[in-house]
Amino acid sequence: MGRLVHNDIVMLLTAISVMLIFSRIAAELSRKIKMPAVMGEILVGILLGPTVLGTISPEIFDKLFPHQGSAAVAMDGIVSLSVIMLLFVSGLEVQLPLVLKHGKVAVYTSIGSMIIPFITGFAVAWYFPGVFQPTDQKMHLIFSLFLGTALSISALPVIARILMDMNLFKTRMGMIIIASAMFNDLAGWLIFSVILSLMNKDPGAFHVGYTVLYILGFGLLMLTAGKRVINKTLPWIQTRLSWPGGVLSACLGACFLCAAFTEYIGIHAILGAFIAGIAFGDSVHLHERAREIIHQFVTNIFAPLFFVSIGLKVNFIANFDLIITLIILVLAFSGKVAGASIGAYLGGLPGRTSLAVGFGMNARGAMEIILATLALNAALISVPVFVALVIMALVTSMTSGPLMKKFTGETEK
Repeated sequence: MGRLVHNDIVMLLTAISVMLIFSRIAAELSRKIKMPAVMGEILVGILLGPTVLGTISPEIFDKLFPHQGSAAVAMDGIVSLSVIMLLFVSGLEVQLPLVLKHGKVAVYTSIGSMIIPFITGFAVAWYFPGVFQPTDQKMHLIFSLFLGTALSISALPVIARILMDMNLFKTRMGMIIIASAMFNDLAGWLIFSVILSLMNKDPGAFHVGYTVLYILGFGLLMLTAGKRVINKTLPWIQTRLSWPGGVLSACLGACFLCAAFTEYIGIHAILGAFIAGIAFGDSVHLHERAREIIHQFVTNIFAPLFFVSIGLKVNFIANFDLIITLIILVLAFSGKVAGASIGAYLGGLPGRTSLAVGFGMNARGAMEIILATLALNAALISVPVFVALVIMALVTSMTSGPLMKKFTGETEK
């Protein structure tokens, strides 16, 4: 495969332009109807992908979004960078002191919201593997672990946006939900990264046991010594170097370096970016304005490219399986809502508020879709399962706010 030629560059730039312009229009329309922008961006991908444009005009679709050649490789590289930066921004939102501040109730809620959906997802995949994909004994355990993990992860950015829209972000219930979602995301991505390392067939890759030790050591190092280095260097960067270029270069440079390390030890690059985001986000010296610039830069330019690319991968109509979708929706709602609600209740919240917390934790959104995309790229799941997981992420995100509102009541006013 050679370098990009004239026509490749023209089509690549045209494709990126179309994706950005239409995703922005769709994101604005989504916000007007009180829905997360990610939903509009995924819808654009479905319209531009094989589901709609590929059916109406296969020639235009194949020319604009080629599946092979240098332009396709370049687009894959851009999408990979987008996912890495998106996880870095998600890490910036994780505030470890907040998890500790709400102590018992946050820990109980988070553990409940992970254990019950994980067990239900794992059990169904383990005992009824033929429902989701052809039985493959070699991948049976890994797929079961994946489905349990996929059903147990929440979407911190979507949850935060829903709470802000409902004016609940700064309430006690809102802070409990956010703290629980932070711990949930951190644990979920660690588990998923181990699952990906179990799938690594490269004979030169690290043994999974060493991989786990490496990633735990890396995480501890970044959140202790790494954080101290960040705290000492950030004030100098933000005052001595050009603004905002200096802080952007430092943050994203560290993000890519950490991502490269985790990819090297056999765990997906996203985990390194996520941990780097936590280390920078937990620093008191990272100005709020700098956070906002990084957030706007990533979420308005690179994140839309990733979410639009989801719709370009598969035909959502041809690969839609009603049974698989209904099973995953039932497992997602019952496991997550029950687990989070029981955890919140055991942590000391009243029954009605516990149910509100349960529905608040049920939003999957962007994180679930990233997880499903990585699993599809790794050939861990079939296309119908991927479609069902994307639909589940969209449905849980759309229903989380209205259902939470029904159970909020007077306690959080």
